[in-house]
Amino acid sequence: MPTSESTPVLLLSRGDVRELLSMDDCIEAVENAFVAAADGRAPQPRALGFSAADGGFHVKVASLALERPYFVAKLNANFPSNRERFGLPTIQGLVLLTDSENGRPLAVLDSMEITILRTGAATAVAARRLARADASVVTILGCGNQGRVSLRALSRVRALQRVYLWDIDADAAARLANEARAEHGQAIVMEVISDRTSGTRESDIVVTCTPSREPILMRGDVRVGTFVAAVGADSETKHEIAVDLLRGAKVVTDDAEQCSRIGDLHHAIAAGALRCDEVHANLGDVLSGKKPGREGEDEIILFDSTGTALQDVAAAALVYERAAASGRGTPFSFA
Repeated sequence: MPTSESTPVLLLSRGDVRELLSMDDCIEAVENAFVAAADGRAPQPRALGFSAADGGFHVKVASLALERPYFVAKLNANFPSNRERFGLPTIQGLVLLTDSENGRPLAVLDSMEITILRTGAATAVAARRLARADASVVTILGCGNQGRVSLRALSRVRALQRVYLWDIDADAAARLANEARAEHGQAIVMEVISDRTSGTRESDIVVTCTPSREPILMRGDVRVGTFVAAVGADSETKHEIAVDLLRGAKVVTDDAEQCSRIGDLHHAIAAGALRCDEVHANLGDVLSGKKPGREGEDEIILFDSTGTALQDVAAAALVYERAAASGRGTPFSFA
């Protein structure tokens, strides 16, 4: 896909991203990116966090060679009280996609849809390899956009039969239940619960996607053989998974170095309950066959998912290539 100085930059909205990137394609793109990193074909992604009142910002960068060599820089703002205070989304931001061979800007994309989709895709990639093959009962803790996409992604990789939905806002759980029933019909039973442990103790898969700063999932809350995707903690102030659960689980990370700084893993390290070298593997190492995944039906496996720019560049590049090929997006120039 050659470019010249006159080639315009594409502005791609959230709607463009949604139309151009299916969940199935995002799952495949994210999995391939994890494998590329494990095989040494992608540099270590980087992240920088910056705290603010009631929220914070992070900048994440990565590069990946696909149709061409791509580089992404993503700026995300994360303010959990936005909806109540300002009527705004929790997550807002931009993705800048460039050609990493010559630095030319290629596209500016909405980051909200990219972030939600690639995070759900990572959960599905991990669940496909680390959850039991017969896993069919799920609890989603946190029923905002990420909970919604996590459920959709999991339904692509496991034959779900029952889903328990919990949120501190019961109305949010009820809305997701109604939306999921409309999407899946009677194939999956949706049940809103007020006691989160009534779901987690009956589930094969548990997804935590909340902004909690205190643990909401303890070792006694899950049964043997459970796969846990810890999605919410993406800064050092967030904390969803109790130290005793991390200590008692096989821990797989999206990026161990990043998780040791901003994921639930970093709380276990700070408490002296776990060392970084005790992490079983990065997900890419499991996917590439360098490390085993599930080795027993009774293993509790926890995926610490802080979200890396490697996922962002894989998703954004695919959106851009499809937009350029189909004439989608708004072209503009910085000149």
